Amino acid sequence: MTSAGGSSHIGSCLSIADILAVLYGRVLHVDPGQPRHPGRDRFILSKGHAGAAVYATLAECGFMPVAKLATHYQDGSDLSGHVSHKGIPGVELSTGSLGHGLGVGTGMALAAAQAGQTHRVIVLLSDGECDEGSNWEAILFAAHHRLHNLCAIVDYNKIQLDGFTKDILDLEPFAGKWRAFGWHVLDIDGHDIPTLQVAFAEVAATKGKPTCIIANTIKGKGVSFMENNPKYHGVAPTQDELVKALQEIG
Repeated sequence: MTSAGGSSHIGSCLSIADILAVLYGRVLHVDPGQPRHPGRDRFILSKGHAGAAVYATLAECGFMPVAKLATHYQDGSDLSGHVSHKGIPGVELSTGSLGHGLGVGTGMALAAAQAGQTHRVIVLLSDGECDEGSNWEAILFAAHHRLHNLCAIVDYNKIQLDGFTKDILDLEPFAGKWRAFGWHVLDIDGHDIPTLQVAFAEVAATKGKPTCIIANTIKGKGVSFMENNPKYHGVAPTQDELVKALQEIG
């Protein structure tokens, strides 16, 4: 998709693929036949630049035809480079400007709690996005209101833009910051499927506070020349790179 459309952010797509697989395969209560069912769980991809991964996941789950993915990033397509809800069943919020997804998700969680609804809100953020002060306002707010129906997942691949987070704006001690703000925190391997499943089960069982899953991931996971390479934050694979990458992924 990203190679054919000339879009970018393939590294970010690969770092969240396992998280999305577990969410849509085991965790989220969603129905492709009723994408706007009022009792559905809400999933927000705050790091909207990885939208291609969400589009692919939704297509594999039956929210839209897999063949539609071929239009990604093409002129006139509604499968935009940054994820968009317009005309796309299963997408709750258009994102792209970083720092907004968690605030919106927190509002959704508060509204659900006040209405006595039982669905959950799950927001997937980037690590670089945690430079944004708006996120920390939402983190404070969610803890204050004890929103245990809210889960934030941070794709902690440790690369943003064209460099490493520790050099651009160091987040450490990252887990400690979330705990200090009043959240239940799980610091895990974001590519280990059983570990992810156990983590989401703990999220469901946690009461009285929101949960943050810090998912330690590898940008470009599964493709040797993309892994931990800041270049693949913002460029599309060439045809030669596409062939090599698909061979490695199998």
